[in-house]
This record gives sequence, structure tokens and C-alpha cells, in this order.
Amino acid sequence: MRATRVVIAALLGAMALAACSGDESWRTKDISGMMPPLEFQLRDENGERVQADAYDGTVNLLFFGYTFCPDVCPVTLARLSRILGELDEGEREQVRVLFVSVDPERDTPERLREYTSAFGEDFVGLTGTQDQLRRLNKRYRVTYGYGEPDDNGDYLVSHSAAVFVFNRNGKARLLVRDSDPVEDVVADLRQMIGV
Repeated sequence: MRATRVVIAALLGAMALAACSGDESWRTKDISGMMPPLEFQLRDENGERVQADAYDGTVNLLFFGYTFCPDVCPVTLARLSRILGELDEGEREQVRVLFVSVDPERDTPERLREYTSAFGEDFVGLTGTQDQLRRLNKRYRVTYGYGEPDDNGDYLVSHSAAVFVFNRNGKARLLVRDSDPVEDVVADLRQMIGV
């Protein structure tokens, strides 16, 4: 009898904890508590210094890449543009895509502005010094590296394809992968906007 009471108490405790955590059930990868809050000091596409708290109050999607990227970046950003296009205007105003270039040598503010504007006004280009970028990449456990320049001086940059989603308070909540269906990402963003 005592063992039954212990089991029942444990189940009730687990149910209470689940209730306290809210009714959130995400369709993409839940990374709550696994990653630190959004924090950086970079330069935006207007050449202005900016800190992460400038984007407080919006849901932020953080993606690392570079404008000369031949495949992953344009495909990912076009997909994010399509996802934002599924949101209504009021919802879209509450979401930002923060595109952090890990190629500051070539990605000037002007180039970043031109590049991000092709995907929509909700896209913001950011970059920084190598030291700032290394710290930020380390913070979110991603890496980048430069290939050997060709005869024209062009080179590829290896980088993460992860898209991190932060809530309005800058807390890391979701990881969006390219295998996640568009409708799942849209549903999660709508849920986060409503949270």
C-alpha cells in the first residue's frame, strides 16, 4: 500500500511539473535550457554597433553564413523568407532573421544590406571582428573555417546550417533544421509569438 502511494505521489508530482512548464509542444527541436540566451556585440548592415538587446521584444532567428555562399545560405534564407511569408503581417512584424556573416573581410555593411534586402525587410545583416565572431560561434557551439583561395582570390567558408530561434526575452528555444517541414516551423513561430 505504501509503495502504491509513493508511485501515485510521484505521478502527481510529474504532472504538476508538466503543468508548470506550460502546454508548449514544439514541432521543431526544443533546445530550451541547452543554449545560452541571445547575446552579442556586432555591427549591423548600416555599419552601426549593435547589441542583442536591440532585438528584445521580437522572436529572433539566428543564422550564420556569408553572402558569397553558393548554396546553403541562399537556400536557407529563401526558405526562411517563405516561412515568414506564411505569417500574417502582424505576426511577421514580431519576427526577425539575424544573418551573421562569418566573412567580414568581404561582407561589408553595404553588401550585407543588399544581400538581406533580397529576402525581405525582416532580415538583418550583422558581422563583426574575427574575435567577436569566434566568441559568438563558440557560444552557440558552431564552427566556421576558410578554404584556400583560388587563382582569383575567391574562397569558400564552411559554416553551420543551424537556425536558432530565440523568444522575445532572448532565451534560446528552438533549433530549426532544413529537414523540418515549413508548416511545422510556421506553427512553432505562431506559438512562440503568442507566448
